[in-house]
Amino acid sequence: MPAATAADTPVIEIRNLHKAYGRFEVLKGVDLVARRGTVVSMIGSSGSGKSTLLRCCNLLEDSQQGEVIFEGDPVRWKGEGMSRHPADRDQVIRIRTNLSMVFQQFNLWSHMTVLQNVMEAPVTVLKRDPREVEDKARAYLAKVGIADKAEAWPAQLSGGQQQRAAIARALCMEPRALLFDEPTSALDPELQQEVVRVIKDLAAEHRTMILVTHDMKLAADVSDHVVFLHKGRIEEEGPPDRLFGDPQTERLRGFLSAGG
Repeated sequence: MPAATAADTPVIEIRNLHKAYGRFEVLKGVDLVARRGTVVSMIGSSGSGKSTLLRCCNLLEDSQQGEVIFEGDPVRWKGEGMSRHPADRDQVIRIRTNLSMVFQQFNLWSHMTVLQNVMEAPVTVLKRDPREVEDKARAYLAKVGIADKAEAWPAQLSGGQQQRAAIARALCMEPRALLFDEPTSALDPELQQEVVRVIKDLAAEHRTMILVTHDMKLAADVSDHVVFLHKGRIEEEGPPDRLFGDPQTERLRGFLSAGG
């Protein structure tokens, strides 16, 4: 059998992850694998643990048990249970800078122009040359269809434009993977489609993405693998055609028949 190569190593692998807030256990032993060039979507009811799992991937949340592995390198922890947290700050920074997050509420800095928002992290965190970053930032703004908004302030943009600016900001970090946390749920239906088109374009480029979404059509269209969470556990997972076309569990059938 040929030896595994770096290309075979998952970008993110989660093993037996447990996460609690006090006595409330949100994740109850979850496994997740995001391989290079694939899209993994997480679906499930509100409160099922989807967003928490996404935030555990890039260590915005600490977990109490289990492994988080980035490109074959397990996160090093110190402490146990509720006292557990990452032991290596440099490792945390490396993981976060390589897993760019796109949030539901855009999180653009209101005191910066759109261009400045997109440039900020590569310049201040990665210490890259501002002139080179500006060229890339403008290219990514063009990629998401808002090149003409580079000098605008976030407040001057529609919600769909703000979310596309947030995607450009994530892309400008040139990460190993993009993490989307309900990227369309704060938008009106007509503005959702602007963002959906960008996500579909990124999926067509075989970018590694983990997507938390209530949009079942989007999950069906872009995903290589879909995970259905229910009360902190994976109830069912597999390719989108099987999960959406022939769900095996009663819970998933009920979830889909209720409209997601």
